[in-house]
Amino acid sequence: MPLEDLGRLILAKRNASGLGIRAAAREVGISHGTLARVEKGFLPDLENYEKICRWLGIREEAVPAQSPAPNIPQVHFRREKTATADTAAALARMIIAAQASWPKDRK
Repeated sequence: MPLEDLGRLILAKRNASGLGIRAAAREVGISHGTLARVEKGFLPDLENYEKICRWLGIREEAVPAQSPAPNIPQVHFRREKTATADTAAALARMIIAAQASWPKDRK
């Protein structure tokens, strides 16, 4: 699922269930302000992304099941849209490639 579809999916589920933004946010387990921003197209952090995906009933393979080990680079974009979706995706690929080449035996 492209991240650009996340807001549309949230709105569709809210409309189908007749939920307002505050009630939906309570169900998701995040603030209504955060849910409103994501619905408008802002990218959530990974923790909120996971909560939203669970609420929507979708499984995202790209989301780690647990927190990565310390000292490992991570992809994390929050709140403000400071980059286009294409730029964010390119940066994420670059960070993930760097993480993949990170020495496994580093202490």
